[in-house]
Amino acid sequence: MAENAVRDALASFVAERDWAQFHSPENLAKSISIEAGELLECFQWSSAADPDRVTDELADVLTYCLLLADRMGLDADTIVLDKLERTRAKYPVDKARGRSTRYDQL
Repeated sequence: MAENAVRDALASFVAERDWAQFHSPENLAKSISIEAGELLECFQWSSAADPDRVTDELADVLTYCLLLADRMGLDADTIVLDKLERTRAKYPVDKARGRSTRYDQL
């Protein structure tokens, strides 16, 4: 799949429906939280969640995240890689490998 195929498909989908008018950063952030709650609900009573439902809810979370990044003029790949670098510095392999300890407790 082309590098920006997903983002292009999302932009086209939103444009065809004239939905960008509803996509303020605030509304998109709310939607991310709502969809994340629905993803979590898949695991509410059992760790054996329905894979199809998890897939759908995860797609919704990712969709709103990509839409928010775009609305704010951010490149999703860049912000994830930048954050990974900052997190890498907080959690050096020699101290963090195999541990879930918070960075300030390592």
